[in-house]
Amino acid sequence: MTVLSNKRGIELDERVPGALAPALVPDPAESAARRTVGASLRAYVALTKPRVIELLLITTIPVMFLAAGGVPPLSTVLLTLAFGTMSAGSANAINCYIDRDIDAKMRRTRRRPLARHQVTPARALIFGVTLAVLSTAGFLLTVNAVAAAGSLFAILFYVFVYSLLLKRRTSQNVVWGGIAGCMPVLIGWAAITGSVAWTPFVLFMVVFLWTPPHTWTLAMRYREDYAVAKVPMLPVVASERRVVIESLAYTYATVVCSLALWPVAGMSPVYGGVAVVLGLVFLAEGHRLLKAVLAGVTGVHLRPMRFFHLSNVYLALLFTAVAVDPLLH
Repeated sequence: MTVLSNKRGIELDERVPGALAPALVPDPAESAARRTVGASLRAYVALTKPRVIELLLITTIPVMFLAAGGVPPLSTVLLTLAFGTMSAGSANAINCYIDRDIDAKMRRTRRRPLARHQVTPARALIFGVTLAVLSTAGFLLTVNAVAAAGSLFAILFYVFVYSLLLKRRTSQNVVWGGIAGCMPVLIGWAAITGSVAWTPFVLFMVVFLWTPPHTWTLAMRYREDYAVAKVPMLPVVASERRVVIESLAYTYATVVCSLALWPVAGMSPVYGGVAVVLGLVFLAEGHRLLKAVLAGVTGVHLRPMRFFHLSNVYLALLFTAVAVDPLLH
């Protein structure tokens, strides 16, 4: 067979004028296999809820700087991030397995892999358990036993206490279930020091108190979703006024706790100033919500997602200040 070349340099098959040479024609089976492998990988990654993991890592790294009193060992940071990501991914994957029925009913979650049947429930569960084993063993062998214990506790608490016990039974689900999301603070500290202390517990409480208003304002936006799925989030079972008032109370507690870190950890005025400014902005947004709901504003017009997004910025900047402060001493 003779292969010719046209003016554009594309090889042609002499036997079929204008046709691509057989060697250059994509194999449909190979392309389909490639797409299948790629889709499967994306589905398994989606099971771990990467956006949630990002938030957890935001609280882990700064605490390591604080524990080290400066720049922590790079190897410890990388190992903690790697196994911390696997730990959080494990809990999230198992949560997807447990919540696959309600995820299929909610607009916000119906594109998750199990809801779309991209991964079988059995494989999702095996994937989650495998990550749990690997992350715990990784922490134990390369970091220390205290970090490993914290990681395992976070997984078990999120799966058994939050996902199986609290989520579908009480409106206080995210209050106590949020403990699992606070554990990266203790894990990050333990990874550097091999122990725990009052300083990381103060930051633990900052995240603990921050979680309810952060989650409840998101639930206000997706109230109908939770109602259809019969998940008793506070905005489903209580009035908007009560949700906003309780959210503001937790916001005040969060700001006060963030300021408590100043004397407890011996932080500099830089951290104190940042915490005060961020706290005032955070509280101002909470009062905007309260003013609106007291004026009779309701539903999407309350713009609860504005508070939700601001809460993310608040936590990220506050923990950035936690990381930077030791570098200034």
